[in-house]
Amino acid sequence: MFKSAIAITLIVAAGAVSAAGTPKAIPPAKQELVQRVLQLWQVDALAQSMLQDPVTDAVGQARAVIQGRVPTERRDAAMRDVAAEAKKFLDENSPVVRASAQKLVPTTVAPMLAEQFTEDELRQIIAILESPVKKKFEALVPDMQKALGEKVAADSRPTIDPKLNQFRERISARLRTAITP
Repeated sequence: MFKSAIAITLIVAAGAVSAAGTPKAIPPAKQELVQRVLQLWQVDALAQSMLQDPVTDAVGQARAVIQGRVPTERRDAAMRDVAAEAKKFLDENSPVVRASAQKLVPTTVAPMLAEQFTEDELRQIIAILESPVKKKFEALVPDMQKALGEKVAADSRPTIDPKLNQFRERISARLRTAITP
């Protein structure tokens, strides 16, 4: 993170590029504000999410295929293998995506922030991102999601579970049809 902050500082300090492609100097005070917003924004998490979303989708698809095609006694082992492959892929590729984001933020996002926001607006963004109330709320989000998820699942289970099972059976049948010559 420290290296990315230095890189951001150096690139932003060198000036931003406007939409027309001409260099546009950013005042030093505004450069510092842009750098602070970028530090607080957690670009690494965004990059990680961009990588993790398709992996999650692939694991979900594999789970559906495994449930429909793999004998019951081998399903758990097959899912463990899929999960291990997903973890390995994420472990190997997260640094690449993270480095790419850190490399590209200064030439994409930093100029946009500098052009679209005044110094006062950047200070307001920083205040929001640093807010203790925001941090407290974010800390509560997992508990709120869990509590709501449990209640929604319990409330909708009698209606949704039979339909979900029928959906899975239809998908499995379609996969079997597609796979069987």
